[in-house]
Amino acid sequence: MLVGVPKEIKNQESRVGLTPASVKELTLRGHQVLVQTNAGTAIGLTDAMYLGAGASIVDTAKEVFARAEMIVKVKEPQAQECAMLHEDQILYTYLHLAPDPEQTRALMASGAVCLAYETITGANGGLPLLAPMSEVAGRMAIQAGAAHLEKSKGGMGLLLGGVPGVAPGHIAIIGAGVVGTNALQMAVGIGARVTILDKNIDRLRQLDLIYGNRVATRYSNAHSIEEAVFDADLVVGGVLVPGAAAPKLVTAAMIARMKPGAVVVDVAIDQGGCFETSHATTHEQPTYVVDGVVHYCVANMPGAVARTSTFALNNATIAHALALADKGWRRAVAANPHLKQGLNVCHGHVTYEAVAHALGYTYVDPDTLLV
Repeated sequence: MLVGVPKEIKNQESRVGLTPASVKELTLRGHQVLVQTNAGTAIGLTDAMYLGAGASIVDTAKEVFARAEMIVKVKEPQAQECAMLHEDQILYTYLHLAPDPEQTRALMASGAVCLAYETITGANGGLPLLAPMSEVAGRMAIQAGAAHLEKSKGGMGLLLGGVPGVAPGHIAIIGAGVVGTNALQMAVGIGARVTILDKNIDRLRQLDLIYGNRVATRYSNAHSIEEAVFDADLVVGGVLVPGAAAPKLVTAAMIARMKPGAVVVDVAIDQGGCFETSHATTHEQPTYVVDGVVHYCVANMPGAVARTSTFALNNATIAHALALADKGWRRAVAANPHLKQGLNVCHGHVTYEAVAHALGYTYVDPDTLLV
């Protein structure tokens, strides 16, 4: 198969779909790989490295999209990239379609076969292709929040870890999944007072066994979220409903009653965000203020640490990329029910139920398209 890797064009996005090591895995199996020039240069992955791994270098994204049978990316295709997709071409990347009707329409119109990293499941449960970026984003949420609590960044001027004689700040983390757990590690590490909320009592028990009295665990409901948010200096939203729009757990009314200069970091923003006042921002302009509360809602947080993120992502994505290249999408999807869960749009149909429900499309069972 001819696999194409275009350079990412989303604002401040330096990650790349395939590392040279991943390219070598594909070429050793007899596949060809086209990489757009300078696709990985910003993170130290040079064209020479890709050539050494067996790739061919081309000048433009247009050539990559025109020639490749499968496109491997990181972020959802932007409008000009959607326009270059063609019928039966495989697109393998993050999509986050539920809050994005424009992208969904464009992908349907293309006739392409679109597999989303974030809905591919794992043999032991979970979302293994989303997990590495959730780990990065969860850890980054604390350092981003800490930075924006500084007075120069618009915050209240608080050091989360405190100092002897001065109480530490309070971090509330909503969601105890991969994002929340990684945020919790960082929050405990800097010495903050931490509350973590979730509906999964077994998960809260696990965290209590690990962290003991260093962390307060709360069952998540409207009352406990309200209490935690009003007391917190930093709130991290890490709630995920696979493939669907994130629930709005923190209302605008709650935001209005938070401490002036407090910070919220919405890691769920790719799925629409879990704060009612959230809208997507960029690394170039990462924050805005609502009712005195600083909102950090960068939709591609791991892009700020693009080198670490690229290697972590490739560790998770390469096995399915190899299967798609070796077998073609129909055989690969038919053979692996977990990969089948990644099929979101195919030949003009929405094939992931949560996306269809969120955007008002008729859901088409992917099995009907495998014949």
